[in-house]
Amino acid sequence: MTIRPIQLLGSPALRAQCEPVSNVRSPAVRVVADDLQETFRDLRSRHGYGRGLSAPQIGAPIRIVYIEVDEPLLLINPSVVDIGKRDVHVWDDCFSIPGLLVRVQRANRIELEYEDLSGKPRQLEADGSLAELLQHEIEHLDGVLIVDHPVGLDPFCVREEWNKHYADTGKYSEPFDRDAGPVL
Repeated sequence: MTIRPIQLLGSPALRAQCEPVSNVRSPAVRVVADDLQETFRDLRSRHGYGRGLSAPQIGAPIRIVYIEVDEPLLLINPSVVDIGKRDVHVWDDCFSIPGLLVRVQRANRIELEYEDLSGKPRQLEADGSLAELLQHEIEHLDGVLIVDHPVGLDPFCVREEWNKHYADTGKYSEPFDRDAGPVL
């Protein structure tokens, strides 16, 4: 396992459309999976936060996501197959854009399909912060970053200012009906 450098905003690697993994059981896939886990854990221990990392963030243009919320989870070729009717606004952050939070809109509930390291097809239903995290990481696989879809009049905030002005209200809005829109 290797701790890899994180690709930062401006790196072409973050804008690449990642290739699907065709041979889930290949040694190269295992190397990327192990490096994602090692790099993520190093970042979280140094920064004190973080819940996930995607392969393009370590320079690997393949469709793999690693998250640690309650337990570690590796998703190969993840795809969102359904979203609920309610959204949330979230102050989102990203290891590839250090120090910046961006208010974005995400589905409050999603269903996705993926493969595990043995190649077995899996399904996952997620809501709330887990749904938001998975959408963030899967967007990386399509070259989409949080700065690409900000919402609201003042959607960008450096972490220090966010801690002063917004931390008391939290990162997440209350869920709202997508068709009705949020109350700002």
